Amino acid sequence: MKKYGLRKLLMAVCLAVLCLGMTTFAAEDTILKGVMIDEVDVSGMTKSEALKALASYEKSLGEQTLTLGIGEESVEVKLSELGISFSNEEVVEEAINIGRTGNIVKRYKDQKDLQNSGKVFDLAWEVDEALVRSLVEERCTQFDREAENASLNRTNGQFNFVAGKQGIVLDVNASVQVITDYFNNGWTSDTKNEPLALKTKITEPEGSAEQLAEVKDLLGTFTTSFSSSNAKRSLNVNSGAEHIDGTVLYPGEAFSTYETVSPFTEANGYAMAGSYLNGEVVDSMGGGICQVSTTLYNAVIRAELEVTERSPHSMTVHYVELSEDAAIAGTYKDLKFVNSTSYPIYIEGFTTPDKKITFNIYGKETRDKNRTISFESVTVSQIGGGTILKENAGQPLGYKSSSKGKVGYIAELYKVVKVNGVETERTRVNKSTYKGSDRVVTYGTAGDPVLSENLRAAIALQDEALADANIAGVVAAPPEAVPPAEPAPAPETPAQ
Repeated sequence: MKKYGLRKLLMAVCLAVLCLGMTTFAAEDTILKGVMIDEVDVSGMTKSEALKALASYEKSLGEQTLTLGIGEESVEVKLSELGISFSNEEVVEEAINIGRTGNIVKRYKDQKDLQNSGKVFDLAWEVDEALVRSLVEERCTQFDREAENASLNRTNGQFNFVAGKQGIVLDVNASVQVITDYFNNGWTSDTKNEPLALKTKITEPEGSAEQLAEVKDLLGTFTTSFSSSNAKRSLNVNSGAEHIDGTVLYPGEAFSTYETVSPFTEANGYAMAGSYLNGEVVDSMGGGICQVSTTLYNAVIRAELEVTERSPHSMTVHYVELSEDAAIAGTYKDLKFVNSTSYPIYIEGFTTPDKKITFNIYGKETRDKNRTISFESVTVSQIGGGTILKENAGQPLGYKSSSKGKVGYIAELYKVVKVNGVETERTRVNKSTYKGSDRVVTYGTAGDPVLSENLRAAIALQDEALADANIAGVVAAPPEAVPPAEPAPAPETPAQ
């Protein structure tokens, strides 16, 4: 019994000693002294106080910067832009529980450890993938550039090789993964934010000096004159030729004239000049550019390249035969073609002081030397160009006005192939329709009922001579009287 009593006494003494060494807890649990979460000392804080302190710490970390590398370029971003945040909020519970949970011996040991060396809990960090993706797409793709293929320039009749340049395109998905992995896989606040390289795709330029050395033969050429053009239209023709000059197309590569010569602005070398709109000649920015596309079209078909899009003007033009023209109007009329040869081609465009524009297309000649081609324009039929008589009851007898008419056409262009001077092939290249306009003659019919009725009868018969005879003895009406204008058709983009 004495031994048993002594044992109980010793145990009681030990418990008392342990209890004296342990912290007495307040009514509301607070974190024991010596506890830190990441770099935040949370000693003595309640759970809500600790969470508030960590939120403030998270905000301060958002001001840190990270450099994102994109090839040879870089972008500096704040961590807040990536939506950085800690994801293990339960660490606060762990901090509160240390020295409080387990048996009395464990609690005593944990508290002693805190007193001696403290305890640091790590935060787990993550970023917002949606914010990361948005930032990458908006700020990191600005350095994307297409590869610049090897090219040529032509000086004093000689071709000079111009080396190509690599292209670089950011791999957005892979780059987003790089950033999220960087933070989600063990990043800490004391991590030294070295530049982080994003994923890019390198594209190699096409073409080599050996390949472009094949470009030396003249495959097709054509010249038109703009000698009747004023200074502004001449400027537009010059600018259009300059925009196209020096183009190199590799086998299978497509060309859009509109994309190459636009936009039609003063900054891009253009001025207001005459062009077609609803059958009338009006001033528009870049007026005359259609002579550029027309001249190029004729060089292209003589080089026998594949034309994928071509449209005629609404009315005839004076600088080429019918069906030899190629209009540009907005984005719905364009001249497009493809380098359908097996070698690169070079397009040379220039104007001369005597107001001529020329396009030459160079490449490697593979056609039979005994084979020649030519083109013939064939008029199928005429459209319009007649006379229409109309009355205007608001004008007096003797009044007569007339508008100018214009003959329209339906025409076809044929390619004629000859071998050793003998025609072997005749192929229709295109069929074109050009609007015509009738001459409209308007007579005033207000006045003497008999004369008016006779005049209306002549108008009904569309007999101009009879109508003129009916008003032969009538004093002509003053010239200022003008018939009301007819409603204009919906406007269309000028064809220049």
